[in-house]
Amino acid sequence: MTAFAERVAELTGISEDRLERLAGGDLSEVLLVPRADGPPLVAKGGPNVAGEAAMLRALAGVGARVPAVEGEYDGILLIDHVPNDGLLSPNAWADVGAAVARLHAERGEAYGWPVDYALGTVALDNREGQDWVRFWGEQRLLAASSLLDRPWRTRIEALVRRLGDLIPRAPPPALLHGDLWAGNILVEGGRLAAFIDPACYHGHAEVDLAMLCLFSAPPDEFWAAYGERDESWEERLPLYQLFPALVHLRLFGSTYAPLVDRLLIETGA
Repeated sequence: MTAFAERVAELTGISEDRLERLAGGDLSEVLLVPRADGPPLVAKGGPNVAGEAAMLRALAGVGARVPAVEGEYDGILLIDHVPNDGLLSPNAWADVGAAVARLHAERGEAYGWPVDYALGTVALDNREGQDWVRFWGEQRLLAASSLLDRPWRTRIEALVRRLGDLIPRAPPPALLHGDLWAGNILVEGGRLAAFIDPACYHGHAEVDLAMLCLFSAPPDEFWAAYGERDESWEERLPLYQLFPALVHLRLFGSTYAPLVDRLLIETGA
């Protein structure tokens, strides 16, 4: 077992040999912790468990289904375990669409979040402001590409210079999940069970939709439940998908270079 497992065992009083590593956990260690007096817990490690706990509580506070936070202790986050059969049925997709719509109906006073965050080693600059173009250009695209090779940076810098002609400057600052892909949607028995692993901030609602469409193709049931979108929203898809593609390139390497290149081409960069 790892040092993290040793700390979880010490904290929970559950012996290490009873802890079970869960699937996923690309960016942090995740363990299932059985309990004799109730349902199991999930223990997650990471440098900002307080930030994740605050985001889960924020989502729960607006009615989103998320695992309840049991506690946070020195780099260990304990949350309820939510069963997941992974079968995104049409009914589950409809649940997701309705839930995301409710989330996006919650509005902030500025773009960003009260504290910074990170996706693995990729820092998220969440400084709040009133200019969405500046936020997306500087605090997402330029920041995510800052450690890439110059050819990538040059293309992204050119794109950011004309970003004001491509995305709205002041869309409603919706509450975003921030990392909304199918792997962060738990389902059970054909219905939505919970959203996990948020990276919340306030921004253009299309950011969540673009992320969801990057690795999945939500069916008609999702869109019917989500409701109205701007007629031109698909034109902005590559602009909003570029950021998570850059994050994947940073975290997981050159496998994602063709995806970033394709999205840049689609944006005209």
